[in-house]
Amino acid sequence: MHMNVAPHLLTEDRAEYERVLDDALSTAHARPDLAGVGTRLTVAQLRAMTLNATALITSAAASEYDHFVKVREQSRAPAAPRTPLADPGAGTDAGAGVVAIVTVMVPVLAGTAAVILLLVGAVLHAVAPTVVFGETLLTAGLAFASLAAAGLLSAGAGLLLTALRNRPAAADGAATADDELSRAREAWRRALLERGILPFLRDSLAATGPPDTTRP
Repeated sequence: MHMNVAPHLLTEDRAEYERVLDDALSTAHARPDLAGVGTRLTVAQLRAMTLNATALITSAAASEYDHFVKVREQSRAPAAPRTPLADPGAGTDAGAGVVAIVTVMVPVLAGTAAVILLLVGAVLHAVAPTVVFGETLLTAGLAFASLAAAGLLSAGAGLLLTALRNRPAAADGAATADDELSRAREAWRRALLERGILPFLRDSLAATGPPDTTRP
């Protein structure tokens, strides 16, 4: 049998409408106001009646549905390309690039110097323990090693801050759009159930009257 589709209910949302209806019918036993399901009218009869009254029922949640469709269209619309603008801080960026290079090179050079000084100092100290120059080289090597360690920590912190600052905002925007779409869909489903489907089921059961228990 052909079912009427509400003029303002898009075809892609027909399945969602039917899922809300099926959920309401499957939990009818837990609702005292729907106690007549299965006695006054069967589930299949109520489902067919509700599908035939789609236009009437969905109109009760028209505002929530319009908002849901609007949010969905916005989430599907491609992002407008941004025109690159002149960056007034180009000179600052160039200076920052030089600083970044220096920050990376300092621990490398300091580490290399530390290795050389420590090796030479250790050799001199082993060959001639009384020579003060060997201890001086060891002390200088330890100083360069400390400088290299500090440079590595500074470079790591700089890279982390740069990664956090340049993190793409697209992921955050997509998550926000998905959350808004989910809230809009849930609001429509709730309004459809509470103001459309459940009242229609109650009215349909009430219109049939109590079951006739005198008939064999």
